[in-house]
Amino acid sequence: MKGLRAQLVRAFQPDTQADRVVPPSGFTAQLTLFAAGAMAFLAVFALALSLAAGRLAEQWGSELARSATIRIAAPDDQQQAQTNAALRILETTRGVAQARALSNEEQAALLAPWFGAELELDSLPVPRLIEVIETEEGMDAAGLRLRLAAEVPGAMLDDHSRWRAPLVKAASRLKMLGWVSSVLIAAVTAAMVTLAANAALAANAQVISVLRLVGATDDYIARAFIRRFTLRALIGALVGMVLGMIAVLLLPGGEDETASFLTGLGFQGLHWLVPLLIPPLAAAVAFIATRMAARRTLESPT
Repeated sequence: MKGLRAQLVRAFQPDTQADRVVPPSGFTAQLTLFAAGAMAFLAVFALALSLAAGRLAEQWGSELARSATIRIAAPDDQQQAQTNAALRILETTRGVAQARALSNEEQAALLAPWFGAELELDSLPVPRLIEVIETEEGMDAAGLRLRLAAEVPGAMLDDHSRWRAPLVKAASRLKMLGWVSSVLIAAVTAAMVTLAANAALAANAQVISVLRLVGATDDYIARAFIRRFTLRALIGALVGMVLGMIAVLLLPGGEDETASFLTGLGFQGLHWLVPLLIPPLAAAVAFIATRMAARRTLESPT
């Protein structure tokens, strides 16, 4: 590891004579700059997706874990009495921070997307809903169910576990997808840099032969290619990273809670520093890819 780091540091040390071995412009330069820039731009969005999905998983998990709902399905003449009984039980239940029965207007608003805004609850056998907010330590759901079953026969507790698990799982998979995309982007960058390095080596075959005749070693020639392509990848990735961060910054911030899933893609707080790792990582990938390509080409029999 120390040897590789030392070689990477030497790759950025200028060597005017060795740089003449590699053409400063042309197809290979454009390919390396474009590939590094495009991959860095995509890497910014892959990181934004992964970090945003991680925040989403934590948000969904914490919010749903601290809330529950009690449904009172009882005859009309008993519904209010059972609702009051359930509220009294919740007042003495450890781990319950707040409990309240939803009003008819609130329940109608919940059903409006399916039945329309003009829904009249009196025309449907709609159960009474009680919203339960838990404390940080949480409540004993199993014990609460037993108390409700004994004292409020029409009550049913829903702790949202069946909803929470799929949502958190989906967000976690999105987070993993973002990291997998980052790995694939690094692999594509290495492949493109390798192709460009091989093209440059083939185009300068005669120059390399002359250098060997005058005593240049393969290490000297390889360092020239490694240095040039590493710098190209660093510059391209730096430009792509800046453009990607600007694009992410211009995305909607997700102030509207109904659209936060679609508009919350971005960085927050110290996460804005994470994309700064992309250029040096791109340079390291280009260094390794070019080093392998140069060694393989120079050591192969001609």
